[in-house]
Amino acid sequence: MISRTAAVLVIVDIQGNLAQAMFDKENLFSNTVKLIRGFKALNLPVMVTEQIPQKLGQTLPQIADELEGFNPIAKESFSCWNENNFKEHLEALSRRHVVLLGIETHVCVYQTALDLISNGYNVHLVADAVSSRTSENRRIGIDAMKSAGAHVTSTEMVLFELLRTAADPKAKEFFKIVK
Repeated sequence: MISRTAAVLVIVDIQGNLAQAMFDKENLFSNTVKLIRGFKALNLPVMVTEQIPQKLGQTLPQIADELEGFNPIAKESFSCWNENNFKEHLEALSRRHVVLLGIETHVCVYQTALDLISNGYNVHLVADAVSSRTSENRRIGIDAMKSAGAHVTSTEMVLFELLRTAADPKAKEFFKIVK
């Protein structure tokens, strides 16, 4: 299970017109916001990347507005791991459970997951918070990451794994997040 002391949320490239072209985009956006709110409630780190933002646009406002001091990491490589700023920031956190979401499932999310796994990270792929332009590419990407060793999970599974008990002081806040 995901540990509070080891967890970091990584949001990959939910930006500009590309995000608007995603399959089931409303669930993608909604679940991303839920996860950000849960991580913020527990004071856990959140990292955001943008693929060539000068061409593809900025992170969507409904996501960026959830993050205080929003500072996305720009990248050109499909895999976040190949961007030195990303790698250095992630390594500085000393957290090994990467809760991974974003777009596109079969390209940037997939390549990032494989690089993270090969570098000793536990990848928790949030299946209801990833997407591609087609449902088929989304499914193929999820299946490929699962085969490579990623733990496939959902938004609510992540939130309740982090919470662990209804007796937690944050439980009431989490129940509001998932409604």
